[in-house]
Amino acid sequence: MASLRRVKVLLVLNLIAVAGFVLFLAKCRPITAKSGDSFHDIHPRAEVANLTAHGIGSIQEAVLKRLSLLEDIVYRQLNGLSKSLGLIEGYGGRGKGGLPATLSPEEEEKAKGPHEKYGYNSYLSEKISLDRSIPDYRPTKCKELKYGKDLPQISIIFIFVNEALSVILRSVHSAVNHTPAHLLKEIILVDDNSDEEELKAPLEEYVNKRYPGLVKVVRNQKREGLIRARIEGWKAATGQITGFFDAHVEFTAGWAEPVLSRIQENRRRVILPSIDNIKQDNFEVQRYENSAHGYSWELWCMYISPPKDWWDAGDPSLPIRTPAMIGCSFVVHRKFFGEIGLLDPGMDVYGGENIELGIKV
Repeated sequence: MASLRRVKVLLVLNLIAVAGFVLFLAKCRPITAKSGDSFHDIHPRAEVANLTAHGIGSIQEAVLKRLSLLEDIVYRQLNGLSKSLGLIEGYGGRGKGGLPATLSPEEEEKAKGPHEKYGYNSYLSEKISLDRSIPDYRPTKCKELKYGKDLPQISIIFIFVNEALSVILRSVHSAVNHTPAHLLKEIILVDDNSDEEELKAPLEEYVNKRYPGLVKVVRNQKREGLIRARIEGWKAATGQITGFFDAHVEFTAGWAEPVLSRIQENRRRVILPSIDNIKQDNFEVQRYENSAHGYSWELWCMYISPPKDWWDAGDPSLPIRTPAMIGCSFVVHRKFFGEIGLLDPGMDVYGGENIELGIKV
């Protein structure tokens, strides 16, 4: 699976080195699965007997079979980490494909309290896989575009306070699954002094074992608020590019390359990824059409129609210039963000950073 690609790379490198010795495995003991496991026994002696008859194709098949077995073993170990938290991994299950997820009548009763607490159905979230698949709503041309291999690396920063653990971890899994490994410098979780016990040791132990060295947890010793929490994430980041996101998002394939390419072309750009909606009651992914951001007369940020020149171009893959921005999802060159003064740490009113950063840029 995509979230194991780092492990897979290491396994592949090791297996390439070992492949030359496959012919000499006659004396090896057969690898036998534990009782109840789904994979079959593999007998190296039988494989070796068939190698000369089938040639190099059989060698490749044997190596791939062993790789598949090792992947299965590693996946089972990692999957056990989420099970200990009462959570689920894998691409199937409820909510697969971004479809509405449901609860049984008995589960509905249990979900009422957490729903009121978080403002979304956190009980249902625990029944949805951390790796669930969601629709790819990109225009067809976006999927055909090619990007260079030398794009800058990004540090993804999630800000949270008393968020449901399953929602935070789905954000992390989604980011890892859908960001090319060579472009993802790190993921930084900024905890703005949460009270929930599951967001302390359980969260930290999970990410340290599941994504060793990739995910960092930054904890504020007192409640700092959204703006100062973002600044703390920026301070901890080491990637050339920083992406700031709320900790209740899910990424789609191909999201990172166009964002990083645009900033590589001009470091003074701030990029707002296109955002669809995840419904709070059933976690259905709802498509939003392409739009720009503007202000109402009360200075609330709002979606507006893209400018006329964008429509006239007739190419939905083109970026949309926008006079305003939203604060829950933006990507910026780390040094440029510092050069324009970051965000005002004294202004922690929701929506205020939209106005400030939009005007600065």
